Amino acid sequence: MELTKFRLSFLVVFSAVMSYLLAVQAGTLRTSDVLFLSLGGFLVTAASNTINQIIEKDIDKLMNRTMLRPLPAGRMKLVEAYLIAGISGVAGISILGMVFNPISGLLGALALISYAFIYTPFKRVSPSAVFIGAIPGSMPLLIGWTAATGSIGLGGLVLFAVQFFWQIPHFWAIAWLLHDDYLKAGYKLLPSAEGKNRITALQNIPYLVALLGVGALPYIIGMSGIVSFVISLIAGMYFLLKGIQLATDLSDKSAKQLMFASFIYIPVVFIAYVIDKV
Repeated sequence: MELTKFRLSFLVVFSAVMSYLLAVQAGTLRTSDVLFLSLGGFLVTAASNTINQIIEKDIDKLMNRTMLRPLPAGRMKLVEAYLIAGISGVAGISILGMVFNPISGLLGALALISYAFIYTPFKRVSPSAVFIGAIPGSMPLLIGWTAATGSIGLGGLVLFAVQFFWQIPHFWAIAWLLHDDYLKAGYKLLPSAEGKNRITALQNIPYLVALLGVGALPYIIGMSGIVSFVISLIAGMYFLLKGIQLATDLSDKSAKQLMFASFIYIPVVFIAYVIDKV
């Protein structure tokens, strides 16, 4: 569970299932499809997270938050991690591609490759790694949509955009809180070279404002109703206020509140979309 980052993998499964439920036509929903989508999405994410830890096993030894992970702590052998990554990746992509359609399988493969082999090494190169990581982080929405419809479609792109713009302030809030630990590993994740300063905090604001707009798109394109529009607006405003608060006082306490606001936004808004589906 630690190697595959079970809780993070569960969030990916949640996003994919919410997208699937929004896309699937009335009367065609099958419980077996939801279970296969959950399993396939979990396995692909588990493989991505495992490869991430294989690549970073020596770097993880340098940080307090990661030094006790299975590989740096020596509780698992490297060959075991390779087996878990290989079996999970092949099985997950196969499930998505064979149970649903080739597009879903291809998107799963792209998410795995971009997260494990592009985002992971890029974290030590440039803060733009956050934007790179937001792409595979948003891919579950496209996977869920294509699993239901067989094509990406406008709805899938809209949901992708919601999660993409959400991820930027979410990542930066975490990077703010873990900045000192990240420096030990040479990670460059905050947008300002000076680290925890007002320039960094202010850069959250455009993405939080943009999230208000993209969060309204499911209502605008007729995917969901007015109730979910109002809920997305309230959740987005709360998220934005926490971003403004961080830019005002530059405190770790405000960064933590911004992070928790991000945890609230996705489940509340996506569940509202599904319940209020038109």
